[in-house]
Amino acid sequence: MLDLTFDAPKPKVIAGAKHDWELVIGMEVHAQIASKAKLFSGASTQFGAEPNSNVAFVDAAMPGMLPVINEFCVEQAVRTGLGLKAQINLVSAFDRKNYFYPDLPQGYQISQLYHPIVGEGEVIVDMEPGIARRVRIERIHIEQDAGKSIHDMDPAMSFVDLNRTGVALMEIVSRPDIRGPEEAAAYVVKLRQILRYLGTCDGNMQNGNLRADVNVSVCRPGQYEKYQETQDFSHLGTRCEIKNMNSMRFIQMAIDYEARRQIGILEAGGSIDQETRLYDPDKNETRSMRSKEEAHDYRYFPCPDLLPLEIEQAWVDDIAASLPELPDEKKSRFVNEFGLSEYDAGVLTADTANAGYFENVVAACGDGKLAANWVINELFGRLKKEDHDITESPVSPAQLAGIIALIKSGDISGKIAKDLFEIVYTEGGDPAEIVDARGMKQVTDTGAIEKAVDEIIAANPAQVEKAQQNPKLAGWFVGQVMKATGGKANPAAVNQIVTAKLGL
Repeated sequence: MLDLTFDAPKPKVIAGAKHDWELVIGMEVHAQIASKAKLFSGASTQFGAEPNSNVAFVDAAMPGMLPVINEFCVEQAVRTGLGLKAQINLVSAFDRKNYFYPDLPQGYQISQLYHPIVGEGEVIVDMEPGIARRVRIERIHIEQDAGKSIHDMDPAMSFVDLNRTGVALMEIVSRPDIRGPEEAAAYVVKLRQILRYLGTCDGNMQNGNLRADVNVSVCRPGQYEKYQETQDFSHLGTRCEIKNMNSMRFIQMAIDYEARRQIGILEAGGSIDQETRLYDPDKNETRSMRSKEEAHDYRYFPCPDLLPLEIEQAWVDDIAASLPELPDEKKSRFVNEFGLSEYDAGVLTADTANAGYFENVVAACGDGKLAANWVINELFGRLKKEDHDITESPVSPAQLAGIIALIKSGDISGKIAKDLFEIVYTEGGDPAEIVDARGMKQVTDTGAIEKAVDEIIAANPAQVEKAQQNPKLAGWFVGQVMKATGGKANPAAVNQIVTAKLGL
């Protein structure tokens, strides 16, 4: 929304039994870095491999094995920071987060606490045309993922799969700027969109490649404004963290439940315990997982196996120069260059593949508005109905541009175009050749149209009288002519001739 002005949405207000309450939400999104190798080893990150097949000695914490940083993962984190308009720290450092992980053989996680690689940035979250939330990014740090504990294979034993152990993650931490469940889901959608544009994370939530921890608290109206003035978090109430959310719908449901739970406790005179909670979608409730640890409980200390990470500004500049056009810039360009509505531009830029398809259609037919209409309404509508995405489209950009070109040249009408689209979608082929072979060309010969109009007028004198008394009924004659010509008559010519023949 670079040159598009917007207003902030109003915060979500929940009416309690005694008072109104407002929501305050911060997000910690764990995004798996798109890399073929892990953060500190050369082991594969391939999803779905046989359990414990993608494990190097360092991942398994074998004695004497030392981590070696994957430069590409660092580059991907820097690229992400640049894409979020964030500060890139030329010096960062890794720490050991000491905590019991049954599926992390080291017994600690290598992360970044005190000196993250990326500092403050922002994400503009579009809610509706003209309404958006600016969410500040506090930091992005790199860390290794843990493995996976499996408890449902044996009634008496648990199993461990270390394939994910050591996979590189970016933890993207926001400020508490989000003010409602819908905004929280929209924030994750927008963040995932940016990451996909950048190519730094595939955003696949089903595979666990993008997960969100949601911090929720409630406050009375006016308290959030005091926090903004003072940056004193005590105005926002005690937060609870809901861990490992991987569904936009569940994020919204969990936030709504947790907010109402906290409101009930506060209005009953109780206090909120800062804790980590899990969301149960079957019961639609959150439940306590553990009391919330502070940093000292993890006993962080600098990782003795890794030197501070120093990068050069010239390297950062080279990465910045290679950034693709990002969603907000592309959306703004579509609005300004093609005259699209903000909504249509948003639909077309939601995914890089969608945007690329649309631009290829425009390049071939030269009409942005008509291309947007056909891509969004006809193609996307059909693909959605069949649960396909644009990469599975049986209609190529060149074929759709060919249909649009035939409309623009007057060779076919809008109705014929829809019939032609159906043929191309189901059977394939060149649109122009199909029109010629099947006799689908629009009738533009005014003599032929005039003959059809004369025949219908002569056969329906009563309808003529009605139309002359009420000109709106002339549409009936247009419909009859279109029917008589198999929908091939030029609608504009039919309208003009009917109007003239009826003396309207």
